[in-house]
Amino acid sequence: MPIIPDEKDWTWVLEKPCPECGFSASSTTPATVATTIPAVLPRWEQALKRADAEVRPNDSTWSVLEYAAHVRDVFDVFDGRLELMLSQDFPTFANWDQDRAALDGNYASLDPDQVSRELVQNGEDAASAFASVPPELWGRSGLRSNGAEFTVLTLSGYFLHDVIHHLHDVDA
Repeated sequence: MPIIPDEKDWTWVLEKPCPECGFSASSTTPATVATTIPAVLPRWEQALKRADAEVRPNDSTWSVLEYAAHVRDVFDVFDGRLELMLSQDFPTFANWDQDRAALDGNYASLDPDQVSRELVQNGEDAASAFASVPPELWGRSGLRSNGAEFTVLTLSGYFLHDVIHHLHDVDA
């Protein structure tokens, strides 16, 4: 069975804690992102060292490798969205189809060591970008392609939830 595309609207995590991973985005700030991302990168590195990192637990669930490649790309996508919000007035983000990215990027056949290095670099870059945002810019806005509006502050919580939730998904 192929992976079932995730078509959920996860923006609700901005209003209440996630019942699956327990993360609460409501208190997340860019400063929180800047300190949390470096703290969780070793957990991703360890997960990618597992002997079964390339094995899907079942036909409809990504492997640790696939989740890690996704998170590597999430770091890059949200770093780019943050840059847009800081450099343009009320930008609209390009659509990012995570399932298409996994297929086009052939996540399942990537080298775990290479993904680990890229994930760490992208994570450090994203953490630095969020660290550099002064509080007076946390209210700057942008729109996702589906019309969901974010501020730098709410983007921080939404983004960090994705990273933490996927650690939960891979039990790391």
